[in-house]
Amino acid sequence: MIYRIFAALVFIVVIGGTILLGGPQSETTATTVVEEPHDPGYAARDAQLVQTGPDGHPLYTVDADVIRQQPNDDTVQLEHATLGFYDANGALWTARGDEGQVGQDTGRVELSGNVHVDGTPQGTTQPAQITTQRLAFDTNTKIVSTKDPVTLTWSGQEMKSKGMRATLNDGRVQLESSVHGKAVPSRLPGSQK
Repeated sequence: MIYRIFAALVFIVVIGGTILLGGPQSETTATTVVEEPHDPGYAARDAQLVQTGPDGHPLYTVDADVIRQQPNDDTVQLEHATLGFYDANGALWTARGDEGQVGQDTGRVELSGNVHVDGTPQGTTQPAQITTQRLAFDTNTKIVSTKDPVTLTWSGQEMKSKGMRATLNDGRVQLESSVHGKAVPSRLPGSQK
């Protein structure tokens, strides 16, 4: 009799387990996380960036051995860069530096490391050269500036200063502090003495 009771209990447990385990089961859903794709930016060798104005004419160009876009801080990094830009009279100026960066949508180009700027100031025939270690160019206002020591060579004369601001639209140069040198303005051909 115990055998029958034991067999009946085993039978009830098997049927009860089948009903419990085989009954409707709740579905477990996996949580899906959708991540935005990572923008790796871009890089190029022997590249040229051209910024055009509303009329389609170039405002400035940047040539570089290597450019790298930095998507996280909205800049383009430059290696061995040459910046070409025009003053209000259409005269071409060039600026070279070992490194640089262009701020996207800011109109600001910064050069650093052995920076040289060459061009002919408005109203003169003599070229000028600016040398420094760091320089910024605002393409919207056409202002070149630095807080670093700078040397301005023009018409065979040399002036040194700490800091400079040059407005290319009107040909004005302001040397900020610790100015050393002497400048004697040269006369344009045909001007009165």
